[in-house]
Amino acid sequence: MKNLFLVLFTTFLYSFNMQAQNNPVGTQDSIIFEKTIYDYGTITQGDDGNCEFKFTNNGENPLILSNVRASCGCTVADWPKEPILPDSTGIIKVRYNTAIIGSFSKSVTVISNARNARVVLRIKGNVIPKN
Repeated sequence: MKNLFLVLFTTFLYSFNMQAQNNPVGTQDSIIFEKTIYDYGTITQGDDGNCEFKFTNNGENPLILSNVRASCGCTVADWPKEPILPDSTGIIKVRYNTAIIGSFSKSVTVISNARNARVVLRIKGNVIPKN
């Protein structure tokens, strides 16, 4: 009886381990961004402050973005309000106010129902005055 239990227990552990190897933590039901940092470089005051962060729903369930918030009022984010189906993509649009002169480093926090429920996106650059 003990041998049967040991064989069943070992088989269970082996199958659990194989499943974990096929579905590593962080890849099932995850939101995957192509990039999480956008560097504007040096731009001139009043230039286009728009950028985009493309992402994929890498899960088996619809992805719902419940909130996307910028770290300050100088940065505005626009995101899809409808669910993103499995294996589909979406875009978060971010706009920085380039009227503000100087170096900047801002964050945009994305909250969703994915396994990695909180993702922080970053924008950075330097705005120089118009000549």
